[in-house]
Amino acid sequence: MRFRLKLFALNFPAILPLNYQYPLSAVVYKILQQADSDYAYFLHETGYRRSGNSLKTFKLFTFSDIKTPFKIQGDRMHMLTPEAEVIVSFHLPQAAEVFIKGLFLNQEIEIADRKSRTKFRISQVESAPLGLSKEPLQEIVLQPLSLIVSSKPNENGYYDFLAPEHPDFIPQLMYNWQSKYKILYNDVEDAFADTEMEVLFYKNPPRARLITIKAYTPEETKVKGYVNFQLKIKGKLEALELLINAGVGVYNSTVGGGCVCIEKR
Repeated sequence: MRFRLKLFALNFPAILPLNYQYPLSAVVYKILQQADSDYAYFLHETGYRRSGNSLKTFKLFTFSDIKTPFKIQGDRMHMLTPEAEVIVSFHLPQAAEVFIKGLFLNQEIEIADRKSRTKFRISQVESAPLGLSKEPLQEIVLQPLSLIVSSKPNENGYYDFLAPEHPDFIPQLMYNWQSKYKILYNDVEDAFADTEMEVLFYKNPPRARLITIKAYTPEETKVKGYVNFQLKIKGKLEALELLINAGVGVYNSTVGGGCVCIEKR
């Protein structure tokens, strides 16, 4: 399930770091951590006992880029309006929708690093349907709402970030998708028997984006992903729901990697 969060800056002019993704992830994690016990109680009371769906599914989430008019000065985004929005997506039972809405509505959050700090109120929480049909097997085109990160371990023990043109880009996305499915469900082989995935390129090539995690600290690291392309996917309904809810590729909850929407035809 996914939600569109309307944000209102409580201090304006408002300034965000260009690398706001990791601080935003920390905000979402904090809200979820505060709700762990309440969510466990919710599952108990509603009798939701599907195999594999424990509190770890509560951590399967991703989020889009923040949408707001801005101008860039150095490594800062200067918002031109106090209003912004972001899509947050979770792989949770539909019965949890009202519960999740309640977690976020009217929360006051801070997106900050060592150089700037902006406080927002979540003024509105809207459900945002995935757009899938009820067909057990369907073909869709996904449009990235944030960078998509595909990575592969190298011989030095590190990870190489792969471009959409790389021959291992799709296999690594598929591997990650199947790994998530295996954590939650059984019958991975059957669930992916008819699955296909391919990159759809625009006239202009995909663009690389570099995101810094824990900027200005000794633990600073960088993640490279890509935008400006689409993914054409054929798959089974349950697997597609997981892919869209939890995010494509890696670094989903960490930097909002792989947040996507279905391209309307």
